[in-house]
Amino acid sequence: MVANSPGTVTGLKAATLYQITIRSISATGRSQASPPKQAKTVLAAPILEVSSPSPDSILVQWEAVYMAIGFSVSIMRANGLGRIWKENTTNTSLTFTSLEAGTLYTIKAYAWNANGTPGDDSTCNQRTSPPAPANIQVSFDSGALKASVSWAPTEGAFNYTVMALSDSSELSCRTTLSACTISSLQCGTEYLISVLASNDAGASKSTSAEALRTVACAPGRVTIQEDPPGHLSVAWSDVDLGDYYVAFVKSDDGLEVHCNTSLTQCNFLSECGFTYFISVFAYNKAGQSPLGDVFNYTTAPCCPTDINPVLVSSDRVEIVWSPVRGAELYETKAVDGFTVVECNDTAPACTLSALECDTKYNITVYSFSEVRGSNMSCTSQFITTAPCSPEIKSVSKDAFSTINVHWRPTNDDATYTVTAQGETGLFRCSSRGESCAMAGLPCGSVFSVTVVAETQAGRSLPSYSVPLETVPCCPAGLTVTQVTQSLINVSWTVGTGAQTYVTVLESHTGQSKCLTHQNQCLLGCISCGVNYTVVLKAISATGLTADCTYQSYSSSACCPLGVKLYRLGPNGIRIYWQASRGSANYSTDLYGSKGIFTCAPSAGLSFCDVTEIPCGDVYTVMVSPVAETGLKLTFCPQKIYSVTCSGSTLGMVIYRGKRNAE
Repeated sequence: MVANSPGTVTGLKAATLYQITIRSISATGRSQASPPKQAKTVLAAPILEVSSPSPDSILVQWEAVYMAIGFSVSIMRANGLGRIWKENTTNTSLTFTSLEAGTLYTIKAYAWNANGTPGDDSTCNQRTSPPAPANIQVSFDSGALKASVSWAPTEGAFNYTVMALSDSSELSCRTTLSACTISSLQCGTEYLISVLASNDAGASKSTSAEALRTVACAPGRVTIQEDPPGHLSVAWSDVDLGDYYVAFVKSDDGLEVHCNTSLTQCNFLSECGFTYFISVFAYNKAGQSPLGDVFNYTTAPCCPTDINPVLVSSDRVEIVWSPVRGAELYETKAVDGFTVVECNDTAPACTLSALECDTKYNITVYSFSEVRGSNMSCTSQFITTAPCSPEIKSVSKDAFSTINVHWRPTNDDATYTVTAQGETGLFRCSSRGESCAMAGLPCGSVFSVTVVAETQAGRSLPSYSVPLETVPCCPAGLTVTQVTQSLINVSWTVGTGAQTYVTVLESHTGQSKCLTHQNQCLLGCISCGVNYTVVLKAISATGLTADCTYQSYSSSACCPLGVKLYRLGPNGIRIYWQASRGSANYSTDLYGSKGIFTCAPSAGLSFCDVTEIPCGDVYTVMVSPVAETGLKLTFCPQKIYSVTCSGSTLGMVIYRGKRNAE
């Protein structure tokens, strides 16, 4: 239905003969149909399928068109520039070649019938696939194991695909830019890198592949040995793509050394007590391999070298040394045959106790660490303990007041020192044998006697002490005093150490003796005019006795007998006596109220004369022996005489009696 001419009828079949009539229509109705006229529709337009099998070609395909005997296909750049290619064909496909890659083309096609009448045409656009990218550059990051790939932009490419192919894997990345990074590459692998450009028509051919060798993998199966001590041997397995190897050894003090080798082993010098951190890298043109396992190896701790014994006794040795590197603990062993004494400590010192005296020990200080254990290569040294304490067997005194000390020897090649210590001083003697003699010890003293053994290793502990008491001292001075004719008093100074004294006076006539705690003694029954030997014994509280002999003592002469007085003229008196046994000198004394009168006889006489003596007085007369010292003895009896002056008896001496001497 149309309002005006012309009118178009749609929905008809192509290549079909139709009879066409026209009617007019008004409000009052429809007219009759016009005379019919025949018309035939043209051939249908081909339904095109286009593609770009290569960057310089487009393939056009279609299905057969009813009543068509040929087809006409033309192509030109969509932008209208350039020439138009037109091809006629009876086939249902056609390929245009020598096109520009990556360019959008417009394709138009129609069919014609036997009369050469063209049918409807079909038009579509098709882009050629892009060319392969050029100027490919590959940059490898060995640390991140990734490759950066770049290229020159390609005409008509919408995006790009970079592929990395190896024997065991395929990696790729896609981008719309002209560079792309492929990550997660494998070490020790050779890749072929290619780039494809693509658009809606498809992908370009791949570029010529670029070979990429990644870094070698870190060497594995690393083994570390220290043989002999001081030499580290590091070995590892060979790896693919590894041109050479570098082994790094870094000590815990920061010092690092390395070796470069094409082999699979390196040797290094090492020191005791260090921890070494060891890593091995493989190298090629791509760079360094990734870091593998870092191994640590701790060498044995150093051995103490300045072992110094600071104290050596009979049963104990104290040693010290300087701390050594790497040691966490020290183990000290003292070995004597099958006997082992040990101590463990973290300090650089050790006291070995419960040792045998005078014994040679093999002492070793081992250093220990938890990682490496004990360093068994430490050298030992010999230390001999101090000698054993001697045992005193006896302490004796000989006839010459020499003290002899005997002990039981318990050491080899020892010098023994005997010490006697008391309030009066210190006395010593030494010997390499079993006894020692000490002379000159003061009397009356108490000593403590000990014996000490000494060798090159040191001194022993003193032996158990033995008490020693010397005999009391003889009194320095002794005095004998005649008290009466038969009684004497012996006195003396105190003898050191003496508690009891025995005094003995001995002669051919007998002996007189007394025992006392005092420092004097009275002895009776003494014969006058006799020589006595005086002996004093000083005795200590324990019974030790000192025999003290002094010069002989002569007792005084006997008192004379028969003392008589005779008158000699008006004023003289003769005193006469009878001498006792023995020879002696005498002295005569007359004591009266008018004075004292003395006379001494000439030698050998037994009388003496006193002249000018007053009469008419009473006199006490005493005739006394005179000692050798000139001392006049006063213990002889006294007689009293009266000298008168009257009558025919003028001058007579009358005996009045006797008075004892005081």
